[in-house]
Amino acid sequence: MTALLVSDLHLDEARPEKLALFLRLLERARACRELYILGDLFQLWLGDDDLRPPHPEILQGLRGLSEVGVRVRVQRGNHDFLMGRGFCRATGARLLPDEARVELAGVPALLMHGDTLCTLDREYQRFRRFTRIRPLQPLFTAMPLAWRLRKAASIRDQAMTRGRNKAPELMDVTREAVAGAMRRHGVRLLVHGHTHLPAVHRFELDGAPARRIVLGDWFGNENVLVCDEGGQRLLPLGEFL
Repeated sequence: MTALLVSDLHLDEARPEKLALFLRLLERARACRELYILGDLFQLWLGDDDLRPPHPEILQGLRGLSEVGVRVRVQRGNHDFLMGRGFCRATGARLLPDEARVELAGVPALLMHGDTLCTLDREYQRFRRFTRIRPLQPLFTAMPLAWRLRKAASIRDQAMTRGRNKAPELMDVTREAVAGAMRRHGVRLLVHGHTHLPAVHRFELDGAPARRIVLGDWFGNENVLVCDEGGQRLLPLGEFL
């Protein structure tokens, strides 16, 4: 049975054409067994009460897919890590851990958003650890949504300013982090997003062939990983649709 994997859609009201693409993808996915979204489905998700447009339409689309029997699995990204039980109730989806070992058409694979693999960016990793402190998250989401939006905009502006001064290699994965994650889970296939650098990397891991498939972002690199009995194919989204 076919599994589809996408990442880094960054859906929001400013890009209705990407929302339309996503809804077309959901229609195609009805013939599949599983849909995996590996983080950053939303450009910004500030809690399960964040129902700004087009969020309700996205939730409804995922709910429709779940109701026809497709397994919808979602990982949190750095733009939507506040997804929780409310998101799951609204969509019928299941949230996956940061490192999820699954089988894709019978092939063991590790799924990740990918930001934890960028270990050279120590500033980001410190920020990430802070924002993932579970007791702090309810305090943030209890604040009015308007306040959360202002706070998120301020953080985004600061991050963009700092990002312009960072060397590109700081924002990519490291070989050591990749190898460590794959060894922990005993796999030869890793699929992730986050870096916006879509590619298929082939290498040796402990003397055996291994692959790292990087999914594209929906800012011009839209693609989908199709996994079935024939293997894994990273296709341009337009070609798949």
